[in-house]
Amino acid sequence: MALAIGLVGGTGAVGLKMMEILEERRVPVDKLRIFASERSAGKKIKFKGKEITVELLTEEVMQEEFDYLLFSAGGSVSAKYAPIAAKAGNIVIDNSSQWRMTNDIPLVVPEVNADILKDYRGIISNPNCSTIQMIVALAPLHKRYGIKKIVVSTYQAVSGSGHKAIVELENQMKDTQYPNKVYPKKIVNNCIPHIDSFEENGFTKEELKMVYETQKILEDNTIEINATTVRIPVFYGHSESIYLEFKETPDLKEIKEILSNAPGVVVMDNPANTEYPTPLETANTDDTYVGRIRKDLYNEKAISLWVVADNLRKGAATNAIQIMEAMEAMKI
Repeated sequence: MALAIGLVGGTGAVGLKMMEILEERRVPVDKLRIFASERSAGKKIKFKGKEITVELLTEEVMQEEFDYLLFSAGGSVSAKYAPIAAKAGNIVIDNSSQWRMTNDIPLVVPEVNADILKDYRGIISNPNCSTIQMIVALAPLHKRYGIKKIVVSTYQAVSGSGHKAIVELENQMKDTQYPNKVYPKKIVNNCIPHIDSFEENGFTKEELKMVYETQKILEDNTIEINATTVRIPVFYGHSESIYLEFKETPDLKEIKEILSNAPGVVVMDNPANTEYPTPLETANTDDTYVGRIRKDLYNEKAISLWVVADNLRKGAATNAIQIMEAMEAMKI
C-alpha cells in the first residue's frame, strides 16, 4: 500500500535522516510533504530523485489526511500541532520529549513493545536516543532474569544536540580558542557531564528521561535506575557503560545467546581480539551493538556490558520509521 506521509521538521538533522531512511528501507511512499517554520518554508529538498518544496506548517495542513505524520521539530511544535493532527484522525509519530510520559500515549521501541500499537490511532512517542539503545539490549535480559537495578553512564555524541553542535566541535578542532555557544564548556578535548538542565535532585533532565522512560517501556516501576549522561567530542554515535543487577543469578553464556538472538542486537564481544563496538565502527547502521559482557567481581547476580548505537538513526529517525513499519505489518 502506497503511503501519504507528512514530515514536520524535515529540514533538521533528524528530519533529513528520516527521509534518507525512508529511501533506504524502500518504504512505499506515494506522497511526501515536508513542513517547517517560515524560516525554512520554500526550500527544496531532494527525495527519491525529485525536489520537494518545504511547506509552511499551519493548523490547517495538520487537519488534512495522512497515513502518518512524522514529527521532529521540538517539544513546543509537537505540543501545539500533534494534537490537532491526531484529532483529525492522523497517526503521529513524535520524536520530541513532549508526550513520552503521558499515560495514554504509547512510548515505543519496536523490537520490544510494538504489540501495544495494535489498532492504535493518535500520537505515538519515540523515546530518548540513549534510552532506545539501552532498552533494545536490556529488554530480552529483563524478560529472562528480571532486572532489579541499572547503573548507566553515557558517552553521547554532539550530533544529539543538533547541527550547531557539530559545527561547534568542527570549529574547536581547528581552533581550540573558538568560543563555546552550544555547550556550557568547550567540547573539544573534553567531557561534559551535563546534558539538558539540572533538576533540584542534582540529576539532569536527560538522566531522568532514561529512568522514567525505561520503567514505562518495560512496564516495571520497581527497577532502580541511576544514570549519568556525558557529552563527548564524537560526532555520531552514543556509547553506554551499563551495570545490571538481576533478580536471578544469570549465566554468562546464556546472556550472550539471548543477546545474539535478540532483534536489533549485534554482539561484538571478543576483547582478546579487540572486538568490541565503538561509534566509528557502528556509524550509519540501525542495530544496537553490545560488547564487554562480563560478570561482576562481587555480586553473582550482576553483570556489566558496553552498548553502542548510531544516535541519529536507531536513536531517533530509524526507530520512528520502524514504528511505522510495525503498524503497517499489523494490518496484513
